[in-house]
Amino acid sequence: MNLRRHLFTSESVSEGHPDKIADQISDAILDAFLAEEPEAKVACETLVADKLVVITGEFRTARKALFDDVRDRAETIARQVLRDIGYRDAETGIDPDACEVQVRFNHQSIQIHKGITLPGGEIGAGDQGLMFGYACDETPDLMPYPLWLAHRLVQRQAELRKSGALPWLRPDAKSQVTVAYEGQNMVGVETLIISTQIARDLDPAWVTQQVAREIVDPLVPAALRTSTFRLWVNPAGPFEIGGPNGDTGLTGRKIIVDTYGGSCPHGGGAFSGKDPTKVDRSAAYVARYIAKNVVAAGLARRCLVQLAYAIGVAEPVSLLIDTFGTGTVPDEKLEDIVRCTFKLTPRGIIESLDLRRPIYRKTAAYGHFGRAEPAFTWERVDQAQRLAAQAG
Repeated sequence: MNLRRHLFTSESVSEGHPDKIADQISDAILDAFLAEEPEAKVACETLVADKLVVITGEFRTARKALFDDVRDRAETIARQVLRDIGYRDAETGIDPDACEVQVRFNHQSIQIHKGITLPGGEIGAGDQGLMFGYACDETPDLMPYPLWLAHRLVQRQAELRKSGALPWLRPDAKSQVTVAYEGQNMVGVETLIISTQIARDLDPAWVTQQVAREIVDPLVPAALRTSTFRLWVNPAGPFEIGGPNGDTGLTGRKIIVDTYGGSCPHGGGAFSGKDPTKVDRSAAYVARYIAKNVVAAGLARRCLVQLAYAIGVAEPVSLLIDTFGTGTVPDEKLEDIVRCTFKLTPRGIIESLDLRRPIYRKTAAYGHFGRAEPAFTWERVDQAQRLAAQAG
């Protein structure tokens, strides 16, 4: 059979990218609420710009004092996130001590609160929407290889920057990975793009050499490269002005980086800053949990899960599983097995994945999926054997 050769591309961004700064601040605010009140309702949004951070959102707490406390600490939290990322002064992209921080907290609508508080302690979905989960056998983490590699390239950039091994690197960076496939099988890496903020007045050819040797070569050996492999480093020229000094950032603007790099559809809802009653986040996590366990069970090489919810309603309005012809049992049978195995109401998801903990700032850079973080319960494959047994 003649398998079509094609290219597929995904990208990632570093923790110092302006959009990811915003995500990390929003999730740090979420964590501050959950640390004191696990049932707090949080929808936090952050904007970062040159010399400016704006934090706003809608919140509901049982204790008014907690609302006031986190609002009063929000500025300190934001400045610490900037420092932790590696921003030191205006030259690196934003000065965490001198920038302006505005905080505008609002209370959650009483109608939304009543609408999702159901009898018997059940929780209605915090919003309507559709969510997707995905897994495939291209990597040990059961993630698509282009995104998996893109994340690791910017993670390595950050490690070398923070360790002092490459002190001329700055926090803002992006990667892009193009992989060649024949059918569903990976052939090799075709093109890499690394755009990284650097110190001023460095020779571009020397920067390319260093990035190739220290970042790319350890992750992409020659055996993984196609015969036409190309590496681009800062293709637009010197990247010296970065961070919020170079571009604005907003919470929730890197949703494809957060999920699967375009390898499957995306429902459109962002994750960061939202407590787990918002199914934009929690249902996307359980959809990944389902898909990963299906692939780990050997029931498919690729698995897509779609869930959809109505605001104020606990049970999902739809469940779809698509294994793209790679399944060992019919997709319809998998759907029945999944309904019997996984809890899909907001309360069921929250309890089964233990989502009312202050774990979310870690999710806000380098992807929410495919990472071996103990707190990321949606990455467990503890249901794989059960699924395999039920599939017969």
